[in-house]
Amino acid sequence: MVELLPSILSADFAHLADEIAAAERGGGTTIHVDIMDGHFVPNITIGPPVVASIRKATRLPLDCHLMIDNPNEYIAAFAEAGANWLSVHYEACTHLHRSLELIIHHGMKPGVVLNPATRVDLIVEILPMVHHVLIMSVNPGFGGQEFIHFSLDKIRRLADLRQEMGLKFKIEVDGGVAHDTVAAVVQAGAELLVAGNAVFGAGHPERDARSLLAAAREADDQITASRALGGKSKIH
Repeated sequence: MVELLPSILSADFAHLADEIAAAERGGGTTIHVDIMDGHFVPNITIGPPVVASIRKATRLPLDCHLMIDNPNEYIAAFAEAGANWLSVHYEACTHLHRSLELIIHHGMKPGVVLNPATRVDLIVEILPMVHHVLIMSVNPGFGGQEFIHFSLDKIRRLADLRQEMGLKFKIEVDGGVAHDTVAAVVQAGAELLVAGNAVFGAGHPERDARSLLAAAREADDQITASRALGGKSKIH
């Protein structure tokens, strides 16, 4: 089942609780929270205190994406703040296996994130550990960027590995997910769709979340129908 994960990076922070509630009414099932430190990526966002406040504003799971140096030092703090899912970058973790174990130890669902230029095959060994793999389809740091189309090949490769290895992790995509890209993303094999500007950018998060999710599920239905007919649907 395809799910929409509204990213608050593009929300109005002066009315964050209302923005989250509207995105939830539009069909969002998990709230995506980008954590940036100004070192690993060229931007600074929020930390555990704001996550703790968001936790009070919604019952939806919080998907916290750590775009920071030394993520192990902050895993416990985000668990205490109420994060449900926690993902760390392959590129930021000297000992990725240890980082994932630490996330699991603190009761959160672990994820690993790959920057656009990082190959999927580099994480084969840890795939049995993760709840989700997040493919960045823009270079991380800022919302509203243009979708990088070779990300579709990475999604397909990851979907193939999942099937070959008999695993059940989710494939998440973040960056440039909008009406003109969402069908291709879904048909490549992703089911967790992070969208910020496409949901919050126009100031109508309930309407725009519902519209984007409908487009994603239409693409997913086309895949199901094609498989039932013995074919395979792709959009390039």
